[in-house]
Amino acid sequence: MSKFSTTTVLDQVTDLVKGLADREIIPFFKKISHNRKSDGSPVTAVDAAVQIALEDALPKILKAPVLGEEMTNDQQVEIWGQRDTGIWCVDPVDGTTNFVNGIPYFAVSIAYFKSGKPIVGLVHNPITGQVFTAEEGGGAWLGTRSLLESRSRHTSLRECVASVDFKRLPELLRARLVSSPPYASQRNFGAAALEWCDVASGLFDVYVHGNQKIWDFAAGALILTEAGGVMSSFTKGPFWCDENLSRPVIAARDPAIFEEWSNWLAASL
Repeated sequence: MSKFSTTTVLDQVTDLVKGLADREIIPFFKKISHNRKSDGSPVTAVDAAVQIALEDALPKILKAPVLGEEMTNDQQVEIWGQRDTGIWCVDPVDGTTNFVNGIPYFAVSIAYFKSGKPIVGLVHNPITGQVFTAEEGGGAWLGTRSLLESRSRHTSLRECVASVDFKRLPELLRARLVSSPPYASQRNFGAAALEWCDVASGLFDVYVHGNQKIWDFAAGALILTEAGGVMSSFTKGPFWCDENLSRPVIAARDPAIFEEWSNWLAASL
C-alpha cells in the first residue's frame, strides 16, 4: 500500500496537525480578529502561525519545500514549479470566515506532491476531530473507516445533494442552477477541503466550484479519487497536468452520476 520506505508518513503528519490544532487553532476559535487580503478574503494571525509551523515541521517528515496559501504569489509559483521532484502543499486554515465567525466547519489541509500529483493527503477539522487521509494506491479513510464503503445512495442526478459555490461560477451557469437545478437539493458550507471530503464520504453526491486554489483541493481531490470518486476541470483535460495554481472543479462520488453532472454543466458553459 505505501509508496514510501516507511508507513509512518501519514501518522507523523496526523500527529503534527492534531498538535498544532490543539495549540494554535482551537484556543482562538470565535475569539480572534481578522484582516482582509487584497482579494477580500479574511486572514488571521492563526493562519500565519500555523503555516510557519508547517513550513518548519513538514520537511523533517519528507524533505521538500512547502507551498502555502499565506505566501506571495511569486513564492507560490516558484515552489509549484518543483512539484515533479516533491513539494508539500498546505492550507493552514481552510474556511477562515467560518473560523472567525464561530462556524465549526474549517480545516487544516496538507498534501505531498511527487511527479506532478498529490500522493499523500490529509484534511483535519479541529472542532469535530475528523481526520480524512489518503495515500495514492492505499485508499481513503475517515479515521479508521474506509471511504470505499461510502457508496452513493442515489442512481440519478435528480436525486442528488449538491455542494455548489455560486459566487465564483460563470453567470449563465449560476442562473441556470438557480432557476432549473438538476439535483434534489443544494448546500455550500464554506470550506473547500472539507467539501471534497464530504463528497468522498457520501454527504454530498456532486460538487462544483468556479475557482479553487491548489491548496484548497490538493488533499481533498486525492481523498475523493482514492474513495472511488471522479473529478475534472471545466475543460475536462488531464486534471493534474494543469500548470495553473487555480482552476474550476467538478466532482462526484459516483462515476456514472459524474458523467450526467458534467454533461449538464457543460451545456451552460
